[in-house]
Amino acid sequence: MPPRLTAQDFDQELLILFDAYVHGDLDRRGFLSQAQRFAKAGVTAAGLLAALSPNFAAGQQVRPDDNRLKTEWHTVPSPAGNGQVRGYLARPAAAGTQKLPGVLVIHENRGLNPHIEDVTRRFALEGFMAFAPDALTPLGGYSGDEDKARAAFATLDQAKTREDFLATVAWFRARADGNGRLGVTGFCYGGGIAHWLATRLPDLQASVPFYGNSPAPEEAAKVKAPLLVHLAGIDERINAAWPGYEAALKAAGVAFTMHQYPNTQHGFHNDTTPRYDAAAAKLAWERTVAFFKARLG
Repeated sequence: MPPRLTAQDFDQELLILFDAYVHGDLDRRGFLSQAQRFAKAGVTAAGLLAALSPNFAAGQQVRPDDNRLKTEWHTVPSPAGNGQVRGYLARPAAAGTQKLPGVLVIHENRGLNPHIEDVTRRFALEGFMAFAPDALTPLGGYSGDEDKARAAFATLDQAKTREDFLATVAWFRARADGNGRLGVTGFCYGGGIAHWLATRLPDLQASVPFYGNSPAPEEAAKVKAPLLVHLAGIDERINAAWPGYEAALKAAGVAFTMHQYPNTQHGFHNDTTPRYDAAAAKLAWERTVAFFKARLG
């Protein structure tokens, strides 16, 4: 098997183009057209896109049928007229009916794909009850095609989607097998939602955004939960807004810690793409688990 590609195998400008493509600022045709100048040694622009795109099998750490876990699919009624929200729940099997702390896991801008399901299982193996809702449920859920999922995601009514996340929090917290304490984490789009939920839920126990969009600085005073913020070293799109929000958090007396991981790309925790940085992802994960264990009980 050939060695796994890393971000260092790609030109930084190409990685920036890929980031624009992933976040909808550049369509597939536009990416392929601009990526063509990086094609060499028989590798086409389409080949570059394929190499940068997720490989869920390569990144899987916990099998869906791992007998250490109990996993279930649940639906949460939508208060926003979306019908319902479907989500993936994972608990350690050995816990039985023990009341566990909850971790809400929010996906990127492609819906609840196999990678986020895997991350949800990882949290369960750490002793949490983890739930990952799929914001794409009103549009049929994650389709299995990242391009189609991204296109569908762009059509969501985000005001309604955010109300669905709030409803999911209430449902999750009310479960008889939970201890009522809740943390939230998310990645990219989900990191932005983790930030946003901290401004909306004064009784949230912890929030851990991974390279998510920061709220407007005037929202910082609403944050009561301690924050653990993970940022990539090379991520101009996200990092540009952080200093203003950081200053507002300090002014409001919010308890927060920010870690920025040098020389890493946006998405460095996602081990299904070459932007993954194993050392940074491991450290960020260890910090996240310790943070949740300290604050959720």
